[in-house]
Amino acid sequence: MAQPTAWDPHPEPLAVDSAPLPQYGSGSLADLLPTLAAGMGVPGTTATITELAPADRNCVFLIDGLGWEQLRAHPEDAPFMAALLDSSRGGTGRPLTAGYPATTATSLASVGTGLPPGAHGLPGYTVRNPDTGELMNQLRWQPWTQPRAWQPYPTIFQLAHDAGVHAAQVSSPTFENTPLTKVALSGGKFLGRLSGEDRMDLAAEQLAAADRALVYTYYAELDGAGHRFGVDSDTWRGQLMHVDRLVQRLAEQLPPNSALYVTADHGMVDIPFDEQHRIDFDEDWELRAGVALLGGEGRARHVYAVPGAANDVLTCWREVLGEQFWVASRDEAIAAGWFGPHIDDRVYARLGDVVAAARDDVLIIASEREPKESAMVGNHGSMTPAEQLVPLLEVRS
Repeated sequence: MAQPTAWDPHPEPLAVDSAPLPQYGSGSLADLLPTLAAGMGVPGTTATITELAPADRNCVFLIDGLGWEQLRAHPEDAPFMAALLDSSRGGTGRPLTAGYPATTATSLASVGTGLPPGAHGLPGYTVRNPDTGELMNQLRWQPWTQPRAWQPYPTIFQLAHDAGVHAAQVSSPTFENTPLTKVALSGGKFLGRLSGEDRMDLAAEQLAAADRALVYTYYAELDGAGHRFGVDSDTWRGQLMHVDRLVQRLAEQLPPNSALYVTADHGMVDIPFDEQHRIDFDEDWELRAGVALLGGEGRARHVYAVPGAANDVLTCWREVLGEQFWVASRDEAIAAGWFGPHIDDRVYARLGDVVAAARDDVLIIASEREPKESAMVGNHGSMTPAEQLVPLLEVRS
């Protein structure tokens, strides 16, 4: 690819196929639960993360926002987890990839269903509902949409439960009846506990409740600290220290024949607050031209054009952003495999006419439409290592 020079007024945009793809089918979050379930003999599941040895009892502890690079950068704040880095991905010392976009709703659906985003159909923070033409927030499930119509596949927890495996989710009580939980993580028991310590103790109990068990537990507060204060703030470090102690607490209570896997839904990057790093869609007439809806989030945008304007929008976004973002048409992003090897028909029109994924430390904010999101320090969503790579730490008993 030609290298831009200082005198070149039209540097070549980033090639769509130069984006570092998630390792769908061999080392992504979507491959984790099918691999564990296959090791317990659950029909309809396949072990695609070949480095993992089977166990009778499996526990997945997902820490929201704990990226591989962030953990490696702060060993003094997380000594227990740092000592487990070499255990990641079956002792290879390698991470998993989250999947695109690297955002909570998408990743939790990938974990729970064992499917990539193009199949489970939650391909972004906000996406257009083709039936209504409205943007749907898939994390908060607003506006409300029939969950099973939006995501019809059974979860791995349900498949495990149906096969006689004791399946349980231990999380905050506030998540018990949310649509996202129903489409991504339902099946077996839901047990709500407010404190992290109580969740660890109960997860260990549930793991010991049967000869074959699949248990999931979750911690959200690290992600919240990163969004609000940044991933190198004292607040974030304090949360990392706390969650490190939680991991150790759970690891020390594992019943026999158990495997604990500590992973995350995405990493995070801090973005400076200036016009160079935060491009405001609401104040940029070029980026707004021909756009009907702006979806996704700052580092992973779905752009929906007014009828007939998709090619013009693609051209404009490439000219304005192409040195800093991978900018693709819907079909180009699908062909490149951004959302997985296959796109279900019901998912196709949920994807933007234009899809933009950040390579550099930059955001497309929308200060008027998305004031809260535009004010966040820490951000995620794209395919850079800081966002994509997540640990798969392992403790066995």
